[in-house]
Amino acid sequence: MSDVEEAITRAHHDEWARVVAALTRRFGDLDIAEEAAAEAFATAVERWPADGVPPNPGAWLTTTANRKAIDRIRRESKRDDKHKEAQMVYDDPPEPLGAIDDDRLRLIFTCCHPALAMEARLALTLRMVGGLTVPEIARAFLVAESAMGQRITRAKAKIKAARIPYRVPAAEDLPARVAAVLTVLFLVFNEGYLATGPDTDPVRHDLTAEAIRLTRLIRALLPEDGEVAGLLALMLLTEARRPARVSASGELVALDEQDRGAWDATLIAEGHRLVRERLAAAAAGVAPGRYQILAAINAVHTSARDIRDTDWSQVLALYDQLVRLDPSPVIALNRAIAVAELDGPEVALAAVNRLEHTLAGYHAYHATRADLLRRLGQSQQSRAAYDKAVNLAGNTAETAYLTRRRDQLR
Repeated sequence: MSDVEEAITRAHHDEWARVVAALTRRFGDLDIAEEAAAEAFATAVERWPADGVPPNPGAWLTTTANRKAIDRIRRESKRDDKHKEAQMVYDDPPEPLGAIDDDRLRLIFTCCHPALAMEARLALTLRMVGGLTVPEIARAFLVAESAMGQRITRAKAKIKAARIPYRVPAAEDLPARVAAVLTVLFLVFNEGYLATGPDTDPVRHDLTAEAIRLTRLIRALLPEDGEVAGLLALMLLTEARRPARVSASGELVALDEQDRGAWDATLIAEGHRLVRERLAAAAAGVAPGRYQILAAINAVHTSARDIRDTDWSQVLALYDQLVRLDPSPVIALNRAIAVAELDGPEVALAAVNRLEHTLAGYHAYHATRADLLRRLGQSQQSRAAYDKAVNLAGNTAETAYLTRRRDQLR
């Protein structure tokens, strides 16, 4: 990849949400914002190789996108007042990038409005804020690309028809609205933590960093909200392990094989502090939520200097608590991994097999079965499970890891 191509890729990672958010605030239309932003990046692809990368790529993209948006308004407008409105906006100089950071938070609350179905909120935020392509989002949701494109289009149309405001909700409305936002941010983080697209980096630090930044902003708005603190702690403790998660050859490194000395001690310390705060609240009678329990599980893992030092009984106790709160099959699958460490792979395999009817299309289900079957010496069945996991996994690093594990059974 050339230097210019790298600059364009980096600009898309860094500036997409800023450009879309700024245009949304200015024009009040997500369609215009998204299309103008896409046109601006397409123009960069065309012009930067010849003209050179501008000193401030974000400002260049914002200015170009504004002009593209105004050109579209002019083309579609048949009334003089619309033309005057466009001209007035055109003459208004773009704001400096530092002034539009919080617009991304406004954009998230707009995309996560309760008038939209949950699936639409997640998809729209991944597209408008995360900058993921429709194919990437479709893979994340395990649906067809055409269906995902229609879902996003309908969501934007509903925002326009319902006149959903582009703003952070009032203080009294924030608690009710924040749960959906946290769900979206968690999904954005997960897409960065283990990217689904085969043509993207296996770990997308731009998305994990953006999810953490926005979660910090929400924590500033709701400092007493336990789930906001829990999600932030969960993200920090997960992000801390990123330097050790992919090998130099591009293969995923499992938790038990990671170099724990490469983990980010600063992020771990901050995450542990947040978990201790929430444990103190729980001791005072405040029941922890899903994110707080997940953060506590990660705190146990990141407290162990070696995989053999992991307190698996504590991990299992936390999963037992989490299953009562969130009896999803994915949580049950993760609980079975802890069961394997305490009660053996045979007991865990029986628990995993009971999840087949709900998780047959989930690569991690087959990868977990493959590992348990391998540990039980059932190599043929293990290889078959690895084959299914490899076929379903979209992440390149994960695919490389699963392929190697499968081939070791020959």
